[in-house]
Amino acid sequence: MSHRFNRLAASLVLASCAHLAHAAGFALIEQNASGLGNAYAGQAAAATDASTVFFNPAGMTLLPDRQLVMAGHLIRPQAEFSGTVSPAIGGGNGGDAGGWAVVPNAYFAYSLTPDVHLGLGLNSPFGLKTEYDPDWKGRAQAIKSEVKMVNLNPSIAWKAGESLSLGAGLSIQYAEATLTSSAGGAGVATVKGDDYGWGFNLGALWQASEATRIGLAYRSEVEQTLAGDVGFSTAATLSGPVTAAVTLPDSASLSLFHLLDSRWDLLADITWTGWSDFRELRIVRTNGDVLGTPTEENWSDSCRYSLGANYHLNDKMTLRGGVAFDETPVSDAFRTVRIPDEDRTWIAFGAQYRLSRKSAIDVGYAHLFIKDAAIDKVENGVTLAGSYEASVDILSAQLTLGF
Repeated sequence: MSHRFNRLAASLVLASCAHLAHAAGFALIEQNASGLGNAYAGQAAAATDASTVFFNPAGMTLLPDRQLVMAGHLIRPQAEFSGTVSPAIGGGNGGDAGGWAVVPNAYFAYSLTPDVHLGLGLNSPFGLKTEYDPDWKGRAQAIKSEVKMVNLNPSIAWKAGESLSLGAGLSIQYAEATLTSSAGGAGVATVKGDDYGWGFNLGALWQASEATRIGLAYRSEVEQTLAGDVGFSTAATLSGPVTAAVTLPDSASLSLFHLLDSRWDLLADITWTGWSDFRELRIVRTNGDVLGTPTEENWSDSCRYSLGANYHLNDKMTLRGGVAFDETPVSDAFRTVRIPDEDRTWIAFGAQYRLSRKSAIDVGYAHLFIKDAAIDKVENGVTLAGSYEASVDILSAQLTLGF
């Protein structure tokens, strides 16, 4: 396995192919387009399509014999800093740290027997990218932060009874990172690296009544040891190998899907994420010396709350809507320029058009209102004080094919 880690005395963990994280922290909840219109409410109970491999593998028992899902998300986050730096080193506010991104995912589910279903998912459960102007006033703390992750998720589901299904999956994750910042006379410092890790996910789906399903899902922690090199653009003698250990958080979801009548579905969800494992980021050279000063993170566990509804307009068209509130795990005291995270509120809507009994097209749109994020960060001898204004727009499309 090739190992190279990116980083130089700042903060970050893991991420994917997206610009800024769209769930709180650096999680990516954009795992299908069919759930976006509901702000991802009730996804551990909905089992709408093969993307249930990610949200709750037990839901595969509700799917047809074979189903393929291909989805893509066009995401436009914006994040702009305004404030001061001390000592004064010149430079602007960094411009827009966000940017356009395309995030794909794909799933396949297959009925092995009437009671046993197999599935495979390809996605990215975490993601973040921020990039400032190279000469901005906070360049000593960060210029670019990017991590890409690919998650392969083989899964199995078992119909244990008339009303109960159980599921499990394996998460095989590859991460690649690049972080840069200004190192003064040593030029721009760049750390690059990659690593593999693995974890698992579990799910249960209970048909409480003919109209109501309850889903419970859990995703485990994934440990990554990023190892590679730090390089300095004008001081090559300072370059060398480094390592950093990171634990990606576990999460648990409790979801409800309820058929109110022949036209209306109601969905609800609460998801907990164990961010409190992220206490600090420590970069270590192979001789045991710490690179720079360890970055204190001290994140807290957080919850996401969502409500959604579907309206079945006719046999071919379903309209969707949803709202969500995402708590940030980051406190004002420990916010960094690499992850200037804050609470966010989702407003979403979408639609599904059924091409046939087994195939459909889904589209969705969401706007995320992000609370202004205060920052007062001392790092690498520089104090950056001010606030961020941020928002995110997401447009998603999905093709579901049953055969």
